[in-house]
Amino acid sequence: MTIKMGWIAAKRAMLMEGGPWGGGKGSGGSGGGGDSGGGGGDGRPPSPWNQPTGGGGRKPRRDPQGPAAMDQLFERLRGSFGGGGSGGGGFGGASARMIWPYVVLAFAVIWILFTSVHRIGPQEQGVVTVFGRYWSTMGPGVNFTFPAPISRVQKLDVQAIRTLPIGQGGNDNNLVLTGDQNIVDLAYSVRWKIKPGAAEQFLFQIAEPEKTISEVAESAMRAVLASFTLIQAIGPGRTDIEQRVAELMQAILDDYKAGVEIQGIAISQADPPAAVNDAFKEVTASQQEVESNLNDARTYAQQVTAKAQGDAASFDKVYEQYSLAPEVTRRRMYYDTMERVLSKVDKTIIEAPGVTPYLALPEVRKRAAPAAEGAAQP
Repeated sequence: MTIKMGWIAAKRAMLMEGGPWGGGKGSGGSGGGGDSGGGGGDGRPPSPWNQPTGGGGRKPRRDPQGPAAMDQLFERLRGSFGGGGSGGGGFGGASARMIWPYVVLAFAVIWILFTSVHRIGPQEQGVVTVFGRYWSTMGPGVNFTFPAPISRVQKLDVQAIRTLPIGQGGNDNNLVLTGDQNIVDLAYSVRWKIKPGAAEQFLFQIAEPEKTISEVAESAMRAVLASFTLIQAIGPGRTDIEQRVAELMQAILDDYKAGVEIQGIAISQADPPAAVNDAFKEVTASQQEVESNLNDARTYAQQVTAKAQGDAASFDKVYEQYSLAPEVTRRRMYYDTMERVLSKVDKTIIEAPGVTPYLALPEVRKRAAPAAEGAAQP
């Protein structure tokens, strides 16, 4: 019961004081005592929320229109962080002014490290420019330059082989005139790469590398095909054409100092124009037929010539024997000839003074052959 009465008395005292935000009902007009601390006349401690902002011995006035203590606290905090508050925040502003140089120095060091150190891959070269002007070419490894924006490094892959197709769209630019005044429809590709040690030429000598290579390839192809016929262009002459075009392109690009190395040319299509393609196929088929007939005639002529040469050699050998023994050779040739002639005919031998009957063995064989075939069939 005593504890409960104590709580009631404390609560009543707080209500009389008016809480922590201002004077209560019994606080009086001035709300303070005679001392500078602003204590109450009844011996209670002064309120911490209504302390005067300045020094001096004047007692605080409880003015409801004055700034609150919480606002003064916020002003002090802003002042401590350099916000220019009136609460005496000099220590925070000085600390911020001391930290800013270190922040700027750290940012400068990071910027220099990231823009001055460059790692070049094993297949790359780095072209260094200082104030936009070519300075040097860096090889593989870790390299150092001036920081940006003084220096700039552009990395190029000098080992990658690039392929540039030409004549794949089927437009009129694919039509090329051959040496025999015919037209061939070409489609081919150019394999190229950046020449090692000439990366700066590739960057600064030509503005559009692929366009330049394409135009040089078309020019070289037309120049080379002017010395080939249509049959060679669509047939056995492709390899020679590819090699000559690659050599001519390399010579032209070297004169331009383009920093480009041609790896090869590959012709993927070499046909007559589409308007005359059917007629050309018929002409090609006729030419192939003529060529086949000529080959057959040449083969037969070679066989006849070889047989005639063999007969002539045999006659020369017989003549040598005849010159040694004419009578014997003549009789032997007569007997051989008669044997070849009479071996294929029926013979009848006649002796004087009359006909002598004989056993006709060839006739018997002829008659026996059909009978044997008829017996074999069943």
